[in-house]
Amino acid sequence: MTTEPPVDAPGQTERRQYNRRRLVGTIEIEWGSSTLTGLVRDIGPQGLFVELTPPLWVGATFFARLVVDPPLQLNCTVRRVEPGTGIAVTFELAEESGKAQLEKLLAQLPKV
Repeated sequence: MTTEPPVDAPGQTERRQYNRRRLVGTIEIEWGSSTLTGLVRDIGPQGLFVELTPPLWVGATFFARLVVDPPLQLNCTVRRVEPGTGIAVTFELAEESGKAQLEKLLAQLPKV
């Protein structure tokens, strides 16, 4: 029996529905009684990639704050792990009021 969380296999096919935008920013992840800090590498309307070491595992869920002005509150689920690099997550906005803010942010960022 292993205590290691599962890791996605290399060579998986692309399943994103939307193009990602380049974003270099900070995300604060609430993990139990701790706050983990990661670096966001890119973002789309429903997902983002976080450079985080050690990574969380596929299926892990967490609440996060994307550090922009004002911060975006996100409910996230880990969908893919890149060992040694970070995690790809999908998210839902925790507050409906963040939808317009997210759309404006995405419109200002360059495509990946």
